[in-house]
Amino acid sequence: MKNYAIILASGSGERTGLDTPKQFLKIAGKTVIEHTLQVFQNHPKINEIIIVANKNYIKKVQSILRENKFKKPIKIVQGGLTRKDSSYNGISSIKDVEANVLIHDAVRPFVSSKIIDKCIEALKKHKAIDVAIPSSDTIVIADKNNFIKQIPERRFFRRGQTPQCFYLPLIKKAHELSLEDSEAKNVTDDCSLVLKYGLSDVYIVEGDHFNRKITYPLDLAIADKLFQLKSLKLEDVELNLIKDKVVVVFGHSRGIGKEICTLAKKYGARVWGFSRKNGVDVSDFNLVKKALFDVYKSEGKIDYIVNTAGILNIGYLEDRNIKDIQDEIAVNYLGAINIAKESFNYLKKSEGSLLFYTSSSYTRGRAKYCTYSSSKAAIVNLVQALSEEWTTFNIKVNVINPERTATQMRFQNFGKEPEDTLLSPKKVAKVSLETILGNFTGQVINVTREDLF
Repeated sequence: MKNYAIILASGSGERTGLDTPKQFLKIAGKTVIEHTLQVFQNHPKINEIIIVANKNYIKKVQSILRENKFKKPIKIVQGGLTRKDSSYNGISSIKDVEANVLIHDAVRPFVSSKIIDKCIEALKKHKAIDVAIPSSDTIVIADKNNFIKQIPERRFFRRGQTPQCFYLPLIKKAHELSLEDSEAKNVTDDCSLVLKYGLSDVYIVEGDHFNRKITYPLDLAIADKLFQLKSLKLEDVELNLIKDKVVVVFGHSRGIGKEICTLAKKYGARVWGFSRKNGVDVSDFNLVKKALFDVYKSEGKIDYIVNTAGILNIGYLEDRNIKDIQDEIAVNYLGAINIAKESFNYLKKSEGSLLFYTSSSYTRGRAKYCTYSSSKAAIVNLVQALSEEWTTFNIKVNVINPERTATQMRFQNFGKEPEDTLLSPKKVAKVSLETILGNFTGQVINVTREDLF
């Protein structure tokens, strides 16, 4: 049975007080609806997507789809006057006799793959699903004069989210019954219709506090910050997909870069490594340019480019040598710029991936790390910007944020530390290959010991 995702995107955005509907506002380099669509595009169990759009913005949606080159079948349906009408329009566009439908708000871009998984699994046993989380606030029931009438027990209350998920014939019947029911015209969600007509119990799947809805201007500011801190949870990826792909690794001679080369070769990739040890300093644009040209001349293509080259020199700014500071910034930031600029034409041809590395210190500068932290924050901004610039070329640009890792660079600055407190560079290498093989872009992928063991 097919799984359809219906994305409700026909809202006018009145509550944000802005001229543009909130689903078309940009956050972290993309419109809100693009972030939402990407989640359902990437999910392996979603077969088709239906976007329900305001008639005045259908061309805008079409333009977004063209730019993103999404692979799954996507249909655009005109929205109605109310949310209920829009939902029904989306449901009615499905011609299958039997199917599952997941109805989701376009302005909930933080929906996770895990929530979708749980919903699809629950649909094997239940015909109606709501996603909800426990209320963290006390619920107060007031009378018309603003006096408290009752304070019910909080443990029974949930805050509803989306997607709401249904067996197609059930939700179709609920909407058809509502067509003759004048009291149903202002119903704001689909589960209410199922309950109103006694068609089925509604099972609750636990949601996530990050699965926020963007409604008010403050929500936009919060969402922008959440995207900066967001970590993408990778799905299992077959590493043998890298066989015969051409992989270029800058910073290949030690640490994470060395392990990436070893692992990629193990799975059959054609790997080229560059570092200062074989004469390629990433802070020198001409050296980067020659390295990539030589690879392309020999291989005829470049599929993936990875830059692990980095320098960490700790110390108070006023005590440090200006040459060391300049060298650190030149390698950590300008080196990334050099690689990105020269990678474009090669990755455009292969529709490949570019991968950078940041540090946990990118979210907040730390004493004695000011140049390192700021350069790593710049890398995240660079990735988010490039992912937007290169969307139309289907080039993926992402950044790995590893926890403290057992590399020579770390040992040189901090001495030997207990191995069980550090990530293995082999583990980071595995996530790195899974990332370049993925079909997502503009993401920060956090790697922690808990995720990997």
